[in-house]
Amino acid sequence: MLTAIFSAFGLILVAYLFGSLPTGYLAGRLLGGFDIRERGSGSTGTTNVLRNLGKGPAIVVLLIDVLKGVAAVVMARSLFSLLTADVLGADAFLEAVVALAALAAVLGHSAPVWLGFRGGKSVATGLGTLAAMAWPVALGAFLGFVLTLAVSRIVSLSSIVAATLALALPMVLGFPVAYQLFGLAGGIYVIWRHRSNVSRLLDGTEPKIGQKAVA
Repeated sequence: MLTAIFSAFGLILVAYLFGSLPTGYLAGRLLGGFDIRERGSGSTGTTNVLRNLGKGPAIVVLLIDVLKGVAAVVMARSLFSLLTADVLGADAFLEAVVALAALAAVLGHSAPVWLGFRGGKSVATGLGTLAAMAWPVALGAFLGFVLTLAVSRIVSLSSIVAATLALALPMVLGFPVAYQLFGLAGGIYVIWRHRSNVSRLLDGTEPKIGQKAVA
């Protein structure tokens, strides 16, 4: 059992490192020669990449950030399943480790050790973790994002709607408790990461797609 516990800690750490791959930062350095955290909103996420580097780099950053979340969950589930095949209560243990690995990847994206813990807002990476953990939740959150964006053209509002759905749907759809807790913690965290956007939304100053971001 101790081996399984130590293995769980190791896998969670690796999941954090997956999430902390600074995709948007690297795009800014390699394609623009600048630190993207010093431009626009200061985020390393897709929206700031879009505003500063264009659609092509933004799409690549988005896909990689989603895949970081997918990879973290698939890695944790696959390796931990092998390590705990004969452990009593392995299913519940596995669900907890997968949920913690997903949360670690989300935290890694927004607080990467390589960048002094200054990253993005974890929307894309969070979507990736959900896609690998509970695809109906990911689908619902994605549709909520797309529909809100189509109506409002405001990425932050769409992200908050998606995070709210990610928070609620695991409970509504009856997913395992560990996944419900991840949805709750991850959803609240992503909304909290958007606290400055919420202030601008309330003030009516939050930029829409195509408008200049406010730092």
